[in-house]
Amino acid sequence: MKKSPRKALAVLTASAALAGGTVLAGTTATAAPQQPSAQSQQLQRQVDGFLAEEQGARQLSANKVAFKGGTVTFPGDGRKHSALRAPSCRHGHLCVVDGRGRKYDYYRCGTYQFLGIGNGTFNNNQTSGTVARFYNRNGSLRWTNRAKDTGTASWTPVWKIKPC
Repeated sequence: MKKSPRKALAVLTASAALAGGTVLAGTTATAAPQQPSAQSQQLQRQVDGFLAEEQGARQLSANKVAFKGGTVTFPGDGRKHSALRAPSCRHGHLCVVDGRGRKYDYYRCGTYQFLGIGNGTFNNNQTSGTVARFYNRNGSLRWTNRAKDTGTASWTPVWKIKPC
């Protein structure tokens, strides 16, 4: 049984549509490459700014950067997130969310420059009894927190963090 030319064209059109192409009058049109959105460009500018400040940091994904002893994840949807709840945090880690919605995850003992601002939350999920220290600009101790604990904090005056 022979297929009619109309049925053959319908099958061809359906196959092309399923493959992601468009068939019009027997020709295939290809989509133009997508340009980065303003939102993704803004996210990349934030990541680039962090990379410029944090020596040795490297970008892991569109919104995540690794630095010696931790990571920072930028909100990927272009919105500033409310930091009302303490962040989820793996055992042995200290996690902080600043007022911009950036999540810092510290997993190694050391003293780290902190680039967070605004009001946010923390989850000190390190080994019970481990003391995290938060320092002022001049290096003086601002406050401490003993694991396991969660809470809120003003990050604007915090310049360095020592998780353990």
